Amino acid sequence: MAPFETLYGRRCRSPVKLLEVGESSILGQEIIHEALEKVKVIRDMLVAAYSRQKSYANNRKYSLEFDVADQVYLKISPMKEVIRFGRKWKLSLRYLGPYEILQLVGDVSYKLALPVEIAYV
Repeated sequence: MAPFETLYGRRCRSPVKLLEVGESSILGQEIIHEALEKVKVIRDMLVAAYSRQKSYANNRKYSLEFDVADQVYLKISPMKEVIRFGRKWKLSLRYLGPYEILQLVGDVSYKLALPVEIAYV
C-alpha cells in the first residue's frame, strides 16, 4: 500500500500523477483539463521570470578594452596585517594610478608605465 492510502484509507486522487486506463472517467475530463491549464500557466510564468532575470544580468556585463596610451587605474587587493603604502587593511588603497598603457600583451593583459617604487613589488 502507498503511504497516503495507509494513512487516510483511500487512494491519492491527484490530477498531476499518471493516470491508469480506467481512472479518467472517475476524475472527470474537466479536472484533468484544468490541471493541465494550471501547469501551462506556471510554465509560462517561469519562462517569463527566467527571461527577465537573464536580461538584467546581460545589461550589467560589458567588456572593457583599452588602447595604447590610455590612462588606467591599477586595482590592488588589501591584505590583513600587511602595511601597503603607509596604510593598513581597511584603510589601505584599493586603486593606484592613473598609469599609462605602454603595450598590449594579450587579450586582457597590458604593460603599464609604473613608477620605480612599485615597479618590482
